[in-house]
Amino acid sequence: MSDTEGVRLQKALANAGVASRRVAEQYIVEGRVRVNGAVVTELGSRIDPETDLVDVDGVAVEFDQSKRYVMLNKPTGVVSSMGDDRGRRDLREFTRDFEERLYNVGRLDAHTSGLLLLTNDGELAHVLAHPSFGVTKVYIAKVDGRVSAQTISTLTRGFELEDGFIRADKARLLDASATSSLVELTLHSGRNRIVRRMMASVGHPVLELVRRQFGPLHLGTLPAGRMRELTKIERGALLTLARRDQVSDPPGEQENQ
Repeated sequence: MSDTEGVRLQKALANAGVASRRVAEQYIVEGRVRVNGAVVTELGSRIDPETDLVDVDGVAVEFDQSKRYVMLNKPTGVVSSMGDDRGRRDLREFTRDFEERLYNVGRLDAHTSGLLLLTNDGELAHVLAHPSFGVTKVYIAKVDGRVSAQTISTLTRGFELEDGFIRADKARLLDASATSSLVELTLHSGRNRIVRRMMASVGHPVLELVRRQFGPLHLGTLPAGRMRELTKIERGALLTLARRDQVSDPPGEQENQ
């Protein structure tokens, strides 16, 4: 890029809300800014915000201010679609007040509550939703019966389901009574209803299921049925994950827990 084309890097960073222009200049001089993977330390450097990929301290920067990223704590009884031919509650209930046309990233079935990401960033949605990219999800499952240490071990060692071998990245027992247990499962699989099928396979059918984490996003204290915009830090973490894992046109399926 010539000396007159594009936008000065420090101005682009300031416009994106990363820092003031003066602080952005310090970041550049200190070697904390990369453009398309290469460290840039020249204050006169220019970029094209539409095509160049920039990160600060390894965290991706989003220059497109039209992109929206919203976290929803999806309640039970709502299907993960923008329309339902069976007349059930759907996500339009939560997106109708946005000017942008938002879409859900992945799915949670009607009986599962928890963290669902809504965005108008189609490229990022494709990367994060697709199981081939292995985005980690954390679930809390209330299951029937008292789960033993041996069962937790089985979940992490893995076993065969009708569609192939599966294992949890992590599993731990949070609480147990004589009749039910709380189990935390960490998975990167995107197979259909995988948590429910895994727990049923080890003899503990799911009674209630909530997704607490999706990649770098945590549900926190967001109440069921409420939504909020992602913070600048959360957006950067998502973009960093998407840029790291992006490949072209993988085959596969969508999750539906």
